[in-house]
Amino acid sequence: MNTRDENSIRPLLENGLVHLGLSQDRILSLLIKYIEEIELFNEAYGLVKVKDRGELIAKHIFDSLAPISIFHGLPNNKVADVGSGAGLPGIPLAVCMPGTEFTLIERMGRRAGFLRNAIAVLGLPNVRVEESDMEKLAVTEKFDLIVFRAFKPFNSGILKGLLRLLAPGGIIAAYKGRRQSVEDEMGEALGKNQSYAQHSWEVVPVEVPFLEEERHLVLIRT
Repeated sequence: MNTRDENSIRPLLENGLVHLGLSQDRILSLLIKYIEEIELFNEAYGLVKVKDRGELIAKHIFDSLAPISIFHGLPNNKVADVGSGAGLPGIPLAVCMPGTEFTLIERMGRRAGFLRNAIAVLGLPNVRVEESDMEKLAVTEKFDLIVFRAFKPFNSGILKGLLRLLAPGGIIAAYKGRRQSVEDEMGEALGKNQSYAQHSWEVVPVEVPFLEEERHLVLIRT
């Protein structure tokens, strides 16, 4: 990204990060590099569907970071981003939570390669990549917090796979949209399955800078 391009996105990023309480030069610089990597490889790898840079920043970068104040209040020593794709939400969160260990779980080889390259370019020592299906991942460690923006719709089979990776007392956090759709989806996945009756869940509204869409975070506790 040349200086002119960087200057064109800097004000938007700065304003959104201030809104989220994340106004640090280090964070701004790393997110600019990350956006550069996504734009460089997006056409070849199909990482995100956006019409312009502003949409990329609002719908993907800020959406990933919007719940960060919630995550700071949860167990978060080890976090997994399942179905990471372009590294969303894992990489933006890892940039802003340098004391937390992140594992990006991605089954597609080319996208896993993109993730490894992005981690190297950004110099993120707190992030690693597991190239695997969630269901086939060898469970050598378990995670305090599992996040994802994938899995639409969410169902009991997906929940079973996530619970296999979750540490005792851990929390699953699903990025979702409209509240009514979320409640219907979660009721189908949890409410109708007696095996998961002991798991509680709540829907938390999330405000994403510059995104005029209804967004929620679903927290599932074991």
